Amino acid sequence: MIHFEHPQILWLLFIIPLFVGLWIWLLFRNKKRLEQFADRGMFGRLIPDASRWRPSTKFGLIMMGAAFLILALANPQEGSKMVKGERIGSDIAICLDISNSMMAEDIQPNRLERSKRTINNLLSALGSDRISLVVFAGSSFIQMPLTNDYSAVKLFLDQIDCNLISAQGTAIGDAIEKGMETFGYGDPDREWVKNQGRAIIVISDGENFEDDAQAAARKASSEGIVVCTIGMGLTEGTPIPEYRGNQRVGYKRDNNGNTVTTHLDEATLTSIAQAGKGVYVRATNINSGVQEIVHLIEGLEKDHYGEAIFSEYESRYQYPLVAAIVFLLAELLIFERRNKKINLDKLLNDKKSK
Repeated sequence: MIHFEHPQILWLLFIIPLFVGLWIWLLFRNKKRLEQFADRGMFGRLIPDASRWRPSTKFGLIMMGAAFLILALANPQEGSKMVKGERIGSDIAICLDISNSMMAEDIQPNRLERSKRTINNLLSALGSDRISLVVFAGSSFIQMPLTNDYSAVKLFLDQIDCNLISAQGTAIGDAIEKGMETFGYGDPDREWVKNQGRAIIVISDGENFEDDAQAAARKASSEGIVVCTIGMGLTEGTPIPEYRGNQRVGYKRDNNGNTVTTHLDEATLTSIAQAGKGVYVRATNINSGVQEIVHLIEGLEKDHYGEAIFSEYESRYQYPLVAAIVFLLAELLIFERRNKKINLDKLLNDKKSK
């Protein structure tokens, strides 16, 4: 089965029909301009060397060459054989804030949905690392234990919303401890081995009201676990919308009837990352901010998870690349105007006269 290593490059193919349409429009416009100066039957006398088919043929060859060049850049691959390899990676716990403040829409579509997209970007950037998922608000629980099945992680991720935990608040410290539990910390049936191959990633707006998150991060760091944080939202502050179905009915209010506003607390998230010897990054509408964290994870110690069967793909970019070169060379060999020295019609008429 053929697939492409860089499928996003294939979007460039949509440019080719645009160029074709532009070319047809230019031909039509030039034709109309010529008809303003002379009748159509006079074109051959006014421009004796002009060819009707050569320019269009040259343009068609250029477009075909460009199309095959785009296919080559996308690198078509074919899975030819299955190979056995060793699976190595790090253990990563993702702690996702699902408190009501994560429904704020200061980043689109809201903080929670942007957090889910950030996690998907993170999964796409990771290799064979094992992932666990913890959700938290006023309390926390393990949504998914350690696994290397990223499809299952994405499936569980899609089911997460702010109604999973009734106790509201933001207990980041408890979430960090739950993340440590997914690694086996505190389990009486498992021997805890301290190493430098584990990380906890907290995704939150940073409004921590429940516990000492910095102390929890320092505890994790003392056990060799790196704690990183990703900030969601804007520092200016924004109200929290309330919905009935898909219809917004207003904004959340406190007991005194005042509109509740929430803002990104970068100072708290930065101090948690510093206590956990990790990094803090801020997600935006444009950038998920995961590259710096991925770089840190790549530098962690790697554990051996046993053997796995992988499909080895072979690149087939050579075939469309050769086709592109052939089309472009053919375009160079065709002149736009008729060649007076090599005229097939004249040669054929000379032979008949002899």
